[in-house]
This record gives sequence, C-alpha cells and structure tokens, in this order.
Amino acid sequence: MEAMDRAAVRRALETEMTVDIVTTGRRTGLPRTIEIWFVNLDSRIHITGTVSDHDPGTPHPRDWLANLIADPRMILRLKQSVHVDLPARAELVREPARRREIFLRPETRWYREQGETVDDLVEGAPLVELTFVEEAAWLNDWPGSTLDAYGLV
Repeated sequence: MEAMDRAAVRRALETEMTVDIVTTGRRTGLPRTIEIWFVNLDSRIHITGTVSDHDPGTPHPRDWLANLIADPRMILRLKQSVHVDLPARAELVREPARRREIFLRPETRWYREQGETVDDLVEGAPLVELTFVEEAAWLNDWPGSTLDAYGLV
C-alpha cells in the first residue's frame, strides 16, 4: 500500500463502524461474509455484539464467532470511504477484567443501551480483538490516532 492508501485506511478505521468480515466456514471450509460493526479502542480493532438470546450461561456462539474459534484467520473488508481487504487474526477476549474494561468504554455504549448490563455483556457477549497480518501488519504498530494528532477527538 502506498502512503496515501495507509492514511485512508487509518482514517476509515478511526471514523467508520460498518465492515464486512470474511471467515472460513467451520463445516464447509468455504468463505463466509457478513456485515458487522467494529469498534476502535486505542487503535486496536475489536468486534463484538449483543448477548445471545439463548439461555444465559449456555454457550452458543454466533456463526461468525464459531467460525473464528475454529479458524482465527479472517479478512476485515473496509467498504465505505476506502475499499480494501485487511487480513487479520481474531483472538477471543476471555479475561473478565479486560472484557469489563472494554464494555465500559464510551465506544461500546450502544451495546449497553440495548437493555443489557455491563455484567451481561462481560458474561455473554461475543468479543474478539484483531491482529493484522501479512500486508496489513503495519496497522499493529499504529502509534496513535490520526484524529488525536489533529486534535479532533
């Protein structure tokens, strides 16, 4: 990617929310694409969701999460201001204190506003953190927000 492309990718990751993710189907091995929201927390990209409507305490991950548990390789597809596929690996965020910290952040307010408590989210919401790989690995060394540098946040 050229320098201008990198700046556009960073801006998109700082200001947009909607992306596609491409996972590998755990049963079929075929690519599976869904539209989803992501949150940028201190230049680290997370994908989460609301608590499953299954019985509390009964693990039943969404298809995208089950696919990532089976094979953490994925593509984060930016599709609004810039169109680019960013290869990544997803890691489950399991540690309760870290999950609580994330779900208390202003960036995850929408999930709290869906009638779920922070405790509900910590206990049952899907949550992964992305590490970019291959040609997108430069995003892992993102020193800080471009918006911060311009005083826009």
